[in-house]
Amino acid sequence: MAPLLSSASMIEERPLVSSGFVYRLTAGVAVLAALTVAITIGGHWLGEKISLAGHTIDTRPISVTIGDDTIRLAANTIRFPSERVDGTAERVDLYLTWPQMQGYSEADRMRFDDISQSSSLIFLQMSQSTMSRDMSGRLEPIYSQLMDGAAYAGPFDLTAHRLRADAGYNGEVLLTAPRPGEPDYAVRCLLPSSPALATSGDCQRDVKVGKDLSVLYRFSSNQLGDWRAMDAAVQNFVRTRLVDNPTSAATAAGGR
Repeated sequence: MAPLLSSASMIEERPLVSSGFVYRLTAGVAVLAALTVAITIGGHWLGEKISLAGHTIDTRPISVTIGDDTIRLAANTIRFPSERVDGTAERVDLYLTWPQMQGYSEADRMRFDDISQSSSLIFLQMSQSTMSRDMSGRLEPIYSQLMDGAAYAGPFDLTAHRLRADAGYNGEVLLTAPRPGEPDYAVRCLLPSSPALATSGDCQRDVKVGKDLSVLYRFSSNQLGDWRAMDAAVQNFVRTRLVDNPTSAATAAGGR
């Protein structure tokens, strides 16, 4: 009969690390590795989302129908993420660089993110017209009744008109200018005491485009010197992106 092993011998012959422990350790390492990869990917994704702050560099075309008008816009020109969907909408809000008339991009990131550079942007809001006339059309029948005192010389060949205190325009002035073959230009502005105090939306004007589309655009009073070119550029931007316009498909791509 073989001699019985002593208790000390049996203990010495046991493996220092059991196979069950090795399995659990390997599984734990695999789980930690997977979590590390997930955190790295998730952190990168979250970091990109935070840095974009609602902006997008995506230039895919979005088709939006407002009333009787359908307009095709690059996603990076649409200001709010909730509006970057195809379909029917009451309005759509845009932001564009001036004078390039382009949407958000990495190259122009600071112009959108840095408030001190936002005066180089134009903000557009497109909705179905609720009035039969745009701002130029309202100049004679409405605004002329709200003017207070004599007109005076405004900046950049514009004529300034104070508006009555009880009209609800909170210190705004109406700036106008004649245009050959077109209705007079008209824009409402809150003119700051110095250019350094200007904001990105000191001035606003609305125009009618398409079948029944009202385009309200806001810009900095520091850009008033470009009023002629800006008005033409805004209207051209919208017209060339209307779906029934033959040039709309070509110009919508790339936010240009």
